[in-house]
Amino acid sequence: MSALITCSHVDFGYENHDAVIDLTMDVEEGDYFCVVGVNGSGKSTLVKGLLGLLKPTAGTLRVCEELKKTGIGYLPQQTAAQKDFPASVYEVVLSGALNQRGSRPFYSRKEKDMALKAMEKLGIKSLKRHCYRELSGGQQQRVLIARALCAARRMLILDEPVTGLDPRAIQDFYGLIRRLNREEHVTILMVTHDVANVTGQANKILHLQQRALFYGSPSDYEKSLQGRSFLGGEEV
Repeated sequence: MSALITCSHVDFGYENHDAVIDLTMDVEEGDYFCVVGVNGSGKSTLVKGLLGLLKPTAGTLRVCEELKKTGIGYLPQQTAAQKDFPASVYEVVLSGALNQRGSRPFYSRKEKDMALKAMEKLGIKSLKRHCYRELSGGQQQRVLIARALCAARRMLILDEPVTGLDPRAIQDFYGLIRRLNREEHVTILMVTHDVANVTGQANKILHLQQRALFYGSPSDYEKSLQGRSFLGGEEV
């Protein structure tokens, strides 16, 4: 596997305050990489840094050339207003190709076909003309993943994607992400509090508390002090 993103002793922060300190890690092609930690531990800041929205205040961040060209698909946490968005499923998914459209007034046939293929992959093509705000939470997540795949097909960053979903929708979501990772070869980086589920899904765990308290395999994480404490509901 080759590294898509490499952090070497990286700090990220705002206004002379670093929320992420001295982080060294790799996101490799094909990874299912999960970032865990309590609220305020720097997870959202890390995501902004990996997306290029924040520059490192120290250390080195390297992004492979292909990823610079294709970009990273991003699924942020949904707000109440976004869940009530009055557009069709097709319109929402197609909007993922907005950057590719550039200054052109209309989407190309290629971009429209890409949106249809993304919906087919996510099993939502039959919902094409449905209103997004009338869908269930699980269906909305599928729409947003299809939209992210229109923006970038090689890597997805998902920020707390199961928040607000019922238990059945959560398991359906994890099955979908696992299939995208294993069958479609999409590299996944997921920020989550749902540690108990992701230890059975991921191949890498980063436990963040400004610094990396743990970085390694899920099996080693379960044996570690941080993993035992966090899985047991205690803070380290």
